[in-house]
Amino acid sequence: MTVVDPPVGPPCGLVRRLAAIFYDGLLLGALWMGATFPLLFLTHGEAIHAGNPAYTAYLLLIGWAFFGWFWTRGGQTLGMRAWRVAVQTTSGHPIGWGAATRRYAAALLSWLALGLGFLWQWLDRDGLTWHDRLSGTRLIVLPQAR
Repeated sequence: MTVVDPPVGPPCGLVRRLAAIFYDGLLLGALWMGATFPLLFLTHGEAIHAGNPAYTAYLLLIGWAFFGWFWTRGGQTLGMRAWRVAVQTTSGHPIGWGAATRRYAAALLSWLALGLGFLWQWLDRDGLTWHDRLSGTRLIVLPQAR
């Protein structure tokens, strides 16, 4: 059995990172709409009120499952694949559910701080965001396919 070294690439820049997030945001929004549809039967077609804690937790759980599933199976969401970006541990290996959960939770903190966790990448000596640091992961740019 041959051991294959994990892919190593340059760190992902902020613009590429945000472009992949935009793509994934469109997919996640569609997923949330589809997941909300069955709930309308429970509310008899009435809108779910903004700030409903159970609904917010439901959407966050779906987001965690979406990102966690992709990150732990190949290291790429569909948006990351389009922009040739992959997530891996800082040692260059695939991430598991523990790291994916930490990354997702820390990314929420980065967004809640008005995006400062992302902008931190410009100040960090290794070009990492808050959620990269807090989860022990990093985003790399993959080489173009030939």
